Amino acid sequence: MRIGIRAHDVAYAPLDELIPNIHKQGFHCMHIALTKSIKEFKPGVETMTPGLAMYIKELCAENKVDVAVLGCYLNLCNPNPEKHKEIVEKYKAHIRFASILGCGVVGTETGAVNEEYKYEPANHSDEALQCFIDNLRPIVKYAEQFGVIVAIEPVWKHIVYNPARARRVLDEINSPNLQIILDPVNLLDYCNYKDQVAIVDEAIDLLGEDVAMVHLKDFIPEDGKLRSVGCGLGQMDYTSVLKFMKERKPFIHATLEDTIPENNVQVKNFIQGLYDNL
Repeated sequence: MRIGIRAHDVAYAPLDELIPNIHKQGFHCMHIALTKSIKEFKPGVETMTPGLAMYIKELCAENKVDVAVLGCYLNLCNPNPEKHKEIVEKYKAHIRFASILGCGVVGTETGAVNEEYKYEPANHSDEALQCFIDNLRPIVKYAEQFGVIVAIEPVWKHIVYNPARARRVLDEINSPNLQIILDPVNLLDYCNYKDQVAIVDEAIDLLGEDVAMVHLKDFIPEDGKLRSVGCGLGQMDYTSVLKFMKERKPFIHATLEDTIPENNVQVKNFIQGLYDNL
């Protein structure tokens, strides 16, 4: 696997230092959310120029770091019409930017039925799912025009909360430019984490052919919730997902999540060791 990290989980530095630092820690790729990783200026639609994309692309090439994911984790089902319009424009800007940057995917989660982007039971309704499909469809159509892949990440608290709903989204939109980010921990919640092996196996069975990249983290159950931590620091069973990656997805991008600068390398070595010894 091409193991990587979220750029905002590395100690902050300007871009011309950040990307070399990612390489120095032994990572081959990164997941970058511009607004979380860049502080030397304020990223936004107007700053996402071809020049900035080419600058980041040049830094990545010099340091042998792929951009696995350009993150655009905004709520496509925001019920406020004005905010939804702004969100759509941001997605389009990320797609244009990605076409020049040359990244693996523009990544996103799957929204909520409220402006706060938080869990409520209505997120799991059929109406919410149809809203997401309807609002994602033109985004994917736009991505097709630029030769960019949009990848959705199922998350238990959001609208696409299980593998079956993700499969339905893929089938209804039916585009090669729509794929999946598989984050096994995000399919879990306090109510189902004891069934983690069956849930991950179902995800691989239903979504495996469309998985473009993988997020890797761990979890600790506490106080009726799951707390996300770096790999090897919790109760995640990685057997199925690593076996899937090794056997069916050679050289797939896999980015760590919920690490901290102090344990980035430790976590990388842990998960790489499991992968190598399968």
